[in-house]
Amino acid sequence: MTQHVPPPAPLVKPPRLIENAGLTSKEWRKGRGYSIGEIKALGLNIDEARILGIPVDERRRTVWNVNIENLKEWLIRVLKGEITPPPPTLPKHVKIKRKRGRVFRGLTPSGRRMRGLMSVKLKETHKHKWKKKMKERRLKKRHEAVRAKGGH
Repeated sequence: MTQHVPPPAPLVKPPRLIENAGLTSKEWRKGRGYSIGEIKALGLNIDEARILGIPVDERRRTVWNVNIENLKEWLIRVLKGEITPPPPTLPKHVKIKRKRGRVFRGLTPSGRRMRGLMSVKLKETHKHKWKKKMKERRLKKRHEAVRAKGGH
């Protein structure tokens, strides 16, 4: 029975700025993924590599022969059927909304006042806020009367 064997970890050299911290540029450490150049040297493209479960670091530009050799040996074992590759490592696209300021979320007294949530028992409700705004527009009060939105 074949087993899932992950590809060997990519080796990278630490940045030269870290040399003063006790590490030298001759030492290797584990990287985040293989560079595009290393994957193309094996005759694969990025999508094929990810389907085989090979981690890809698109930001890396260095190409190290050590990584190419290690990955080549692993691929030969996969093609012979000795081992099976792990599940695909497809990139995760997570869209994060920018956090709005405390004032815009109504978390400060001035923000709550600005959003019309201050003098209300139903705090933090937009329904009340819009109801209050419509009343101001009808009576032509406050800032709405000055602007062209509701007042004359």
